[in-house]
Amino acid sequence: MLQKIEHVESKVTHYTDLAMNYATEYGLKILGSLLIFFIGKWIIRKLVMLMRKGMERANVDPTLISFAYNAIYVAAIVVILIAAISNLGVETTSFVAIFGAAGLAIGLALKDTLANVGAAVLIIFFRPFKVGDFIEVSSVMGTVKSINLFSTTLTTVDNRSIIIPNGALIAGNIINYTGNETRRIDMVFDIDYKDDLKLAKEVIMGVLLSNPKVLAEPAPVVAVGALAQNSVQILARPWVSVENYWDGMFEMTEAVKLEFDKHGISIPFPQMDLHLKQKES
Repeated sequence: MLQKIEHVESKVTHYTDLAMNYATEYGLKILGSLLIFFIGKWIIRKLVMLMRKGMERANVDPTLISFAYNAIYVAAIVVILIAAISNLGVETTSFVAIFGAAGLAIGLALKDTLANVGAAVLIIFFRPFKVGDFIEVSSVMGTVKSINLFSTTLTTVDNRSIIIPNGALIAGNIINYTGNETRRIDMVFDIDYKDDLKLAKEVIMGVLLSNPKVLAEPAPVVAVGALAQNSVQILARPWVSVENYWDGMFEMTEAVKLEFDKHGISIPFPQMDLHLKQKES
């Protein structure tokens, strides 16, 4: 009986010593891995925040700042995680292979989504437009509200939000109405063939020159555009600042109509003459 007790005690002592050895050896490795992960994560966050503040001070586009911040942070976290696992004595080559295979599978499954991400990178670096620009794309016009990795949000003039995938956005033509500082207003005014053409041109030019929103350079142009079937078409081409485009066009269109009324210049409209023939009984 005493021998059995001694045998059991020796086994307990053996396993206790073995457990203590493993705890000492792997406990230090686990502690080291945790320190590598958390300290590395803290350092990465500080460095990425410093990079973000530096880009903000350099007036870098906010979309580019957000993209660079997220991409660098995620990549650095993956590196720190692999380093922490490697400190435990685990062979990380297999993990890299697994991550690569998983990345390939995810890429094939989400190829359309990744195409939107690639399109976002092109938009950010080549900058065909930026937040706040008024653009026309995919038969939609609106002000760019936000640009993220997957889509671009436009706000229309009637305050609707339209979300366009970045891949579809760069696949067609992009018209940026506010990409330049100035913009030309194209207006057409019809007058009757019986009206005084020179007087009508003088009236239109007077309206353009009297509007403070019209720029002196380039100078406004008033010219006969076409001799149409029912009217003489006069073209007006004033230049204004981008922010004054709509207000300037509305003001000048109304002013030309009022001046035409004062000078007796008519604006023809389609008419139909009906001739009735009465049949004799």
